[in-house]
Amino acid sequence: MTLDRPAYRVKRRLLGKPLTTEHISEEKLDNRTALGVLASDCISSSAYGSEEMLRVLVPVVGAAAFTMIMPLTGAILLVLLLLTLCYSDVVTIYTRAGGSYVVARENFGPNVAQIAAVALLVDYIVTVAVQVSAGTNALISLAHLAGDNWTGLDHLQLPVSVAVIVLLAYGNLRGIREAGRMFALPAYLFMAAVGLVLLVAAVRGIAGELPRADLHAAGVVPLGTPEDGWLYGASLFIVLRSFANGGSSLTGLEAISNGISAFREPQGLNARRTLVAMSCVLAVLVLGVSTLAHFTHAVPYTDGTPTVIAQEARLVFGGGPLGTAGLVFVQLATALVLYTGANTPFTGFPFLASFVAQDRFLPRVLTRRGHRLAFSNGIISLAVISLALLLATGASVDRLVALYAIGVFTAFTMAGSGLTAYHLRRREPLRRVKITLNALAAVISAAVVLIFAVTKFTEGAWLVVVIFPLGVWALTRINHEYRHEAAALERLPLGTDRPRDRRHQVFVLVDTLDLAALKGLRYAHELRPDTVRAVHFAIDEAHARRLSAAWERTSATSVPLELVACPDRRLRHAMRELAVRTTADGETSLTVLVPRRMYANALGKLLHRGTGEKMARALGQLPHVAVTILPFDASRALRVLDSGHAPPLD
Repeated sequence: MTLDRPAYRVKRRLLGKPLTTEHISEEKLDNRTALGVLASDCISSSAYGSEEMLRVLVPVVGAAAFTMIMPLTGAILLVLLLLTLCYSDVVTIYTRAGGSYVVARENFGPNVAQIAAVALLVDYIVTVAVQVSAGTNALISLAHLAGDNWTGLDHLQLPVSVAVIVLLAYGNLRGIREAGRMFALPAYLFMAAVGLVLLVAAVRGIAGELPRADLHAAGVVPLGTPEDGWLYGASLFIVLRSFANGGSSLTGLEAISNGISAFREPQGLNARRTLVAMSCVLAVLVLGVSTLAHFTHAVPYTDGTPTVIAQEARLVFGGGPLGTAGLVFVQLATALVLYTGANTPFTGFPFLASFVAQDRFLPRVLTRRGHRLAFSNGIISLAVISLALLLATGASVDRLVALYAIGVFTAFTMAGSGLTAYHLRRREPLRRVKITLNALAAVISAAVVLIFAVTKFTEGAWLVVVIFPLGVWALTRINHEYRHEAAALERLPLGTDRPRDRRHQVFVLVDTLDLAALKGLRYAHELRPDTVRAVHFAIDEAHARRLSAAWERTSATSVPLELVACPDRRLRHAMRELAVRTTADGETSLTVLVPRRMYANALGKLLHRGTGEKMARALGQLPHVAVTILPFDASRALRVLDSGHAPPLD
């Protein structure tokens, strides 16, 4: 006969059989799977990074935006190179989950490290919302370009995005390895899809057959003119803003360092190889999408769909059955990789949160592994907050990008700064080169943060600017509370385990003469006190008289019943007064036993609302007083009685 509760049986059916701690080593990812799981966020951002640059440039400089995008893409690739070298250093030196948080903690101390912690946590939350929203945009774009019969689906943006986040959370709650198998394939499909687009585009371009988009189609972002931009002195501001938007292509680069614990041994070497492979793939994808935009003049639409990459696929493949098949393949692969890119935070966030919680800057509940060895509390927390953000922004990619890059580039800044400090303290080969590269990565990342905070401030970046100091304060406050509690509870004077009182009394609170009360009385005798008293607070006088009469007739106990008047019906107040009077001499300790009837079914819980916890809180603050709640399985007693046997006392 199984003793599992119904809720546990439901959990087992949904998530599978539980995994024991010994299976943790089996839940590690090989490099191919890790590339698919941890790199999805990074490489999938190439689907909208170039579009976000154009969204800034086109309204100001018009068609000249398709020329300006190339040097901006080159600058972003240079930043990618610096950050790849920086994070290769991170995963080689720090082979424990945490990435820039660990780097900052080890080099600047735990308090400064909370800046990196908040940056990464915010980045993970926004990443889920951005990636899922962009994935839904890819599907809606496919519908727009596939035919007129499938237009008008923009109202599905929010509900589809919400459903995907719920599905991602469920997949990760099933465990690391199963999530890896489920989410690795789309990354490779996306690489193949974009590779196919670039290959066909190259062939058609050489043949002079590559078409261009209509810059004046209905719904496109209105085109400005270069003269307008220069006339109003907007050139530098717009270039910087576009560069900051394009920096969203680099988000996710830190995921490998944050999830390094998921790699097989040797973790540092495997993580570095995967990081380099991911960066190379990202560089090709970003350069390819921007180059195609340069030649095809694919322009963003005001409502976000069809996307630039969807237009490029349509222009490259053309019409007809084969062209439509190619478009469907590209858009489905794009949607899948964007959705699974949102899975990367579900791997990194719980690891990071557990690590920060181990340092006592987040609640310790985040350090516990769940049913399938995943950090379930972290996964659920991420899903809930991401859903709230998605609902608040209406799943708009453009609104979400304003919140996006500040967090991740702050983390980049902390990683570069921490590694610079690390190498400054050591004498090692290539020391100056490493210091220069990491310092340069830190300075450029800090510049991107500043640019994004200024240029996107009124579009939502102000929220992140406000959240950062509040988040750091909250984490520091949690740590202070933990340290304060530890300081109070870990003071261990000599001899404190010995009795301090000469006399010990036990009160058993009685509401009804039943098996629960008798179990409390029996347990009271087993404590070997000087006195055992059965106490009933007479809130209902008629009930008190009936209970007293029944108590006198019973032979089940030899302990007399004591009735305590409670005319104002303030039960906890009356109990406190009785406890204070009992222990007033300073030599008497009191233990209060509160029998609590437990019911398995919802009706039993509804019909019998217990007050044991409230009583325990009321008395727990008194000196010389201890409170114990004694659970009694009333449902089991009923089942035994129904079977024709005498109900058990235990």
